[in-house]
Amino acid sequence: MEVINNGVPFINGKLYDWADIVTTIAGVPVTGIVAIEYSDDQEVEVKYGAGRYPVGYGKGRIKPTAKITLYQEEVEAIQAQSVNGRLQDIAPFDINVTYMPDSGIVKTDKLRNCMFKNNKRGWKEGDTGKTVELDLLLSNIDWAK
Repeated sequence: MEVINNGVPFINGKLYDWADIVTTIAGVPVTGIVAIEYSDDQEVEVKYGAGRYPVGYGKGRIKPTAKITLYQEEVEAIQAQSVNGRLQDIAPFDINVTYMPDSGIVKTDKLRNCMFKNNKRGWKEGDTGKTVELDLLLSNIDWAK
């Protein structure tokens, strides 16, 4: 087993990289993807009782957020699935983000019931290609275990 400077042993010496990620939208692999970002935040509030210090806490809503950046050609291919040409009118779909490292231990995060919140384009002089960042609305994230 190889050991690095901080004394933590490598598992196989390789960490995740972009090439290890496969993303599917509604079960279809997406090759024109350049970025994906997702998270969930939960309301957590301290609860007070006798005295000055909290006696416990309470948990509230979980708010998931996500955005995806695709090449314009990929956006247009997805948009073609809409009855009226609007991304925002496509029925809810799942996005799977699968991590497939050399170790062979596959992990998949599932973004559930996604919908596009916007559709936009923008160009400027000198552009040789165009990416489109799209915000997503989703119900929840099933985090890989």
